[in-house]
Order: sequence, then structure tokens, then C-alpha cells
Amino acid sequence: MKLLTAAQSRQVDLLSQQKYGVPSYALMTRAGESVADEVAARWGPVSALAHGVLVVAGKGNNGGDGMVAARRLKKSGAKVTAVLLGPIQALKGDGARACADFINAGGTVEQIEDETSLRRAFETRPGVIIDAIFGTGLNAEIRGLPRTAVDLINDSRIPVAAVDIASGVNSDTGAIMGVAVKASLTVTFGFAKFGHVSYPGAHYCGELKICDIGFPGAAVDEVQPSGRYLESAEVRPLIKPRAADAHKGNFGHLLIVAGALGKSGAALLASRAALRTGSGLVTAAIPACVAPVVAAGQAELMTEPIADEAGHFAAPAAIETLRELLPGKTALVFGPGVGVSADTKELLNFLISEASSSGRPLLIDADGLNALAEIGCAKARGANGPIVMTPHPGEMARLLSTGTAAVNADRISAARRLCELTGAHCLLKGNRTVIASPAGVVYVNSSGNPGMATAGMGDALSGIIGSLLGQGMEPLSAMALGVFLHGAAADRIARRAGMVGYLAGDVIAEIPATLAALGYT
Repeated sequence: MKLLTAAQSRQVDLLSQQKYGVPSYALMTRAGESVADEVAARWGPVSALAHGVLVVAGKGNNGGDGMVAARRLKKSGAKVTAVLLGPIQALKGDGARACADFINAGGTVEQIEDETSLRRAFETRPGVIIDAIFGTGLNAEIRGLPRTAVDLINDSRIPVAAVDIASGVNSDTGAIMGVAVKASLTVTFGFAKFGHVSYPGAHYCGELKICDIGFPGAAVDEVQPSGRYLESAEVRPLIKPRAADAHKGNFGHLLIVAGALGKSGAALLASRAALRTGSGLVTAAIPACVAPVVAAGQAELMTEPIADEAGHFAAPAAIETLRELLPGKTALVFGPGVGVSADTKELLNFLISEASSSGRPLLIDADGLNALAEIGCAKARGANGPIVMTPHPGEMARLLSTGTAAVNADRISAARRLCELTGAHCLLKGNRTVIASPAGVVYVNSSGNPGMATAGMGDALSGIIGSLLGQGMEPLSAMALGVFLHGAAADRIARRAGMVGYLAGDVIAEIPATLAALGYT
């Protein structure tokens, strides 16, 4: 599903009007009527008609959409009350016209300029509230009378339909601009926006309805939106069928540098996931102290014991061994379970330099990212080979020198920021995982469930994406398919066995069936 930024939405709107001859008021009318129709379809018999609708409108075009909705609902027989947060004289253009049309149709608009009158308006206890305060253009924290309106809407516990996006949700990132309306339903126009599908904003949007209001396809094509909400339709074309005469040499040789004393499972899970995702060959380079455990854990896996000290890689010897191992490898994963030490950081510096000279894809995960945070993100810049980073929010916070809460409050901006700092591709794990590229492309993943909140899931994901990189897939495609596949496998298990108690190993075992369900033959 395509995702548009606020700027792209405005551009589509302007092109529709100025180049393709669609009147702006026709677009507003279709938008407002779409809201009214969705409200009537969901709540009409019980709430909208029996108890009435309260439209809370701002002074911009979002408020104009709300006035159109009010007029259509009134025409259908509903009792409608419209309140405007400011004087009617403040309305301009299409918003002023929509307000006038509602009044001419017999509607009444109460002009709200203080908290007392605003609180009085909510005493009517309507069956439905339409939030038409702010649309996709909001870029500052909500204050004053609009903030009070948002609080009153949320405190009312009345069902809410949001026009375009819940007021207070940043359209481009999903961040909350101080406060936000907690909508039961959001009716948006033409295309979804990033704020609809990325947390925390997704929590405020409720059910999302996307309505066609007549944007010409040519206008959308000119804007060329690159954002995507990853569903099966988006990732299925990334899966290519295998030739009948294929052999293991056609599907890459992935090298996974992982593990430490007590962390042999991280190396095993990443390696097993890579094999299940279709790698032709996988070699695990692990500290010698855990080599017997890893070798015994997966018969199909090749292992290379590396010199260790106190249960971790010993950098000088490890680097020399890796120099011998790297030729012929098509991608490299570094970090699961390696720990953070001076040796780890020296090893990471070597691998980044190696990626720069060879052009080989390098995926950095887990302790590899924690080591990078200590040596500085700028170390990753300028690599000739693609670098992929897959942090969870805590690792991202360390990389950005901020707090985990700040990362989760604006996940899209955090992912974009890491791309800017490192020049790498970034995947920020979590509910609605965010993928960002150095070119500015952002994807949000739809698959997965809370049952994935258990040990080893990140190790499995690094193996999945590493496998796809090793099979020759471009980083953005490997991340998109990998993260969707990971979540979709977990969703299949949750539907079959429940959402609690399945393990990372169960998800890995489900990968072949999930690929088959997506069309991988």
C-alpha cells in the first residue's frame, strides 16, 4: 500500500486542481461526504441518527471537510451540531464556502472562542464526534483551545471519526504533537499516510478507511510516492522462482560472525534462519569455546572456530582468520551475541573497512551495533558495499545518543536519522517495524504480533535478511521481504497455536511454508 507524506498529499491536491482541472471544492465535497457516509455506515442507526453528531472543526480545510460532512449528515436526517474553534470570519476559501453551505442548508455553527463555551458544547452528549480540527499539515505541538478540544473529545468516551488523520498525529512520522484525538475510525482521502500506520500514531487512528475522492492517477504518478506499508502484495513480487537446474552455488554463501560463551544460541538461530530462507551455503565463524555446541546444533551448517579470549573473539587472531574466510562469501552478518569489548570494536572496524574495499554487503546487528555506538556511527560512512543495520529501540537509542522513549515517540524520524549519520540502510525493529534507506525511502511493516516479544527473534531476523543479501537481493528489497517474512511466519503460528509461548526457533521452522504461501516455488 502506498504511503504519502503531507507534502506529497498537498502536491497531489494541487496537481489535481491546477493541471488536471479538478475543482478544489469538488475535492473537499467528496472528502466530507466520504466521512459522512462512513459515519452513517458504522453508527447511523444507533448513534448518529438517534443521539446526534457533534462536528468539532478547526479553521483550515480539515474543518471545511467537517462542515461538508455535517451538511450531508443533516440532509440524511441526523441531528448535527457544529462547533468552530474560532470566528467564522477566520475561515478562508473552500472552508468558508463549506461553512456557508452548511448554514444555508439549515445548519447552525457555534463559534467557540473560550473554554467555557467549548465545555458547554460537549454537554449535549452526542452519539458520535467528528474530529475535523487538524489535518495532515500539523507540524507543531497543539496548544490553547484546540488542545482543550482534544482533551474533551478523549474524556467524553464517545466514538470518534477523524477527518483525514486524528488531530495531533504527525502525518509524516506518527509522532504525537503534545496530545492527539483517540479516534475509533479515521477516514482518509486517496492514500494512507505514514502517521496512520506507524506507532505511536497508529494507536490513535482506529480503523482506517481510505476513500477515493477523485485524484487523477496521473497526478499521483507525477508525485511518485516511494513510501510503502508492507503487505503481501508489496513483497510477493520480490520472490523469484528457482530454475529447475539450480544448485547451491546459485544462492549465495553467507558468513555469520556471531556468538560468545553463553551466547552460542545467537549464532545458531541466525545461521538456522539463513538456511531456512534459502541460502546455498552458510558458514558460522564463532569463538572456539562454543564451536562444538554450534556445530552440533545444525548439521547443515559449516563452522569455523575463531581464536577467543575469556569466551569472546580475540581480535588480532580473529581478523587474520576472517581474512582467509571472506573470499567467496556473498554477504556477511556481524553481531548477534558477540558482546562488546575492545576486541569486538577492533573486529567491527576491520569488517567495515573490508566492506569498503570488497563491496560485500554487511549486516550489523545486536552487539555489533552496541560496539558501533561506542566507536561512533560515522565509522560506517563511505563504505562501497551496502551496510544494513537492524537495531531494536534500545540499540537505536545508543546509536543516536538519546533515550528509548524518544526513539519510540518518533520511530520514522529515528530511522531516517540513523541513515543520515551512517549512510547505511536502517531497520528499526518493533511493532510496525520501520525500514529507511539513505535515499529517503521509508517502508512500514504490517506483519507480526506481540508473541514475537521473546528471546532470539532479532537473531532470526538478521539471518533471514543476511540470507537474502547473500542471494543477491538489493538491501531495501532484502529488508522488506525479510521483515515481512519474519512477521508473517509468526502470524501463521499465532493463528494455529496462539500468541503466547512460541519461540524464535518455531518461527524459523515456519519460514519455508510462509515462503510457499507467498508464492515461492
